[in-house]
Amino acid sequence: MKINLALVGFGRVGRAFVRLVGEKRGFCREVYGLDLDLRAVFNSRGAFFLEDERDFARLSSGSPVRPGRRGFWKPGLTLGEASRVWGRGPGVLVECTPTDIRDGEPGLGHMRLAMKNRWHVAAASKGALVLHFGSLMDTAERNGVRLKFSAAAAAALPGLDVGCHSLAGSEILGIEGILTGTANFILDGMERGASFGDALREAQSLGIAEPDPSLDVDGWDTACKILLISNAAAGTHFTLKDVRREGISHVSEKDFARARESGRVLKLLGRMTRNRGGCRARVGVEAIEKTHPLSTVSGTGKAVTFITDAMGSITVSGGNSSPRATAAALLKDIINIFRG
Repeated sequence: MKINLALVGFGRVGRAFVRLVGEKRGFCREVYGLDLDLRAVFNSRGAFFLEDERDFARLSSGSPVRPGRRGFWKPGLTLGEASRVWGRGPGVLVECTPTDIRDGEPGLGHMRLAMKNRWHVAAASKGALVLHFGSLMDTAERNGVRLKFSAAAAAALPGLDVGCHSLAGSEILGIEGILTGTANFILDGMERGASFGDALREAQSLGIAEPDPSLDVDGWDTACKILLISNAAAGTHFTLKDVRREGISHVSEKDFARARESGRVLKLLGRMTRNRGGCRARVGVEAIEKTHPLSTVSGTGKAVTFITDAMGSITVSGGNSSPRATAAALLKDIINIFRG
């Protein structure tokens, strides 16, 4: 089956996605019967339409796309104006634009446009999903398409898959997770004696933290991910304003010392709890016992624990934290759209 792809956003994740598709095209044809055909790439400057294998080879090799090349580069062209991308046959919009948790744009408009045109969506961008989760899922159902977002919910960590599929028949009573590798890396550095500033600078020098690290260190990234996992797997209806949140910048050496004295470790956790009063979500630094399944998650690692009524507590951990890992989550979602 030929699957048309349109990629929006050509930053680190978008470029990693193109490279990964280049590596995996033959594998996907052989194993899944899916012929992945990247038709167009959009960025903030315009669009590049791929006409043949030479264009794909150029993009996947990292070669620059220059205006005027064979006429296929269209400066200033937006996704909304590119009617040629919505061709015959099934297609998937791959949404990799930067996350904006203020209004969800530009991802919100891209997702709605794709689903209106009966294209599925695989999203790495979180903003639109955390602000308009319910309405976007309704739009997908109304148009007979699927909206997948593993890449926005801890990427290579398959927590969303476990919560949505492996726990079928059980009620999820709680979720707790280390969901932001950058924050975990910084806390590990502080545990070893570094100041918050020094640990942050190390993370930035290694490319782990962004130049503006506020989404990660202020708890927003974890809030987005616990919201998405909980809404999708546990049937909650959280929006971002429903998640109580604090970050890691306030944590002091005294906090680490107290934790060590009590045999505990400090971790930034996202939590969903369900009780008679309803469901609540929060993000904050907690001192957890060393016997806790999340206590040994180190560096940029991530993990999530589901507490269920019938299966007990189940923890899934691991997965890389990198653009390639996020690209792999996008590819997984595309494959799963057409598997069942």
